[in-house]
Amino acid sequence: MRPALFTIGYQQAAHPELIALLKDKGIALLADIRARAQSRKPGFSKSNLATSLVEEGIAYRHFPAIGTPPEGRAAARAGDLETLRRIYSGQLELPEALAAMAELRALAQEQRTCLLCYCRDASKCHRHLLVEAILEDFDVTDLVPGLN
Repeated sequence: MRPALFTIGYQQAAHPELIALLKDKGIALLADIRARAQSRKPGFSKSNLATSLVEEGIAYRHFPAIGTPPEGRAAARAGDLETLRRIYSGQLELPEALAAMAELRALAQEQRTCLLCYCRDASKCHRHLLVEAILEDFDVTDLVPGLN
């Protein structure tokens, strides 16, 4: 049986809605795969998010080494998925990214995990590229707050 993996973007989500969806899906670990875990959206910066998740019984881990570098985020915002793919594949070759990917994969095999970043649509985001790189043997469900 293939292990389950979830992904979620908080782009159009409210903080309580996202937490409720994670709880509803039985998520044990939220793996934050943003390069910088800061947000202008209330509740989505690293310390606020981690605190609220732990209060709800969900573990939080930040994996900045497998986040998208600034030029990759700019390509994603512009809808230039080929440039995003090229930049992000280079990011994933870095030693610190390789170590983070190995750790994330091991954690995801042990507990129900959800990858978090900003982008609502996983197909236009580095989340799907990370899944392609190291998590293809998982059953992946992309959660969309307000739709799931």
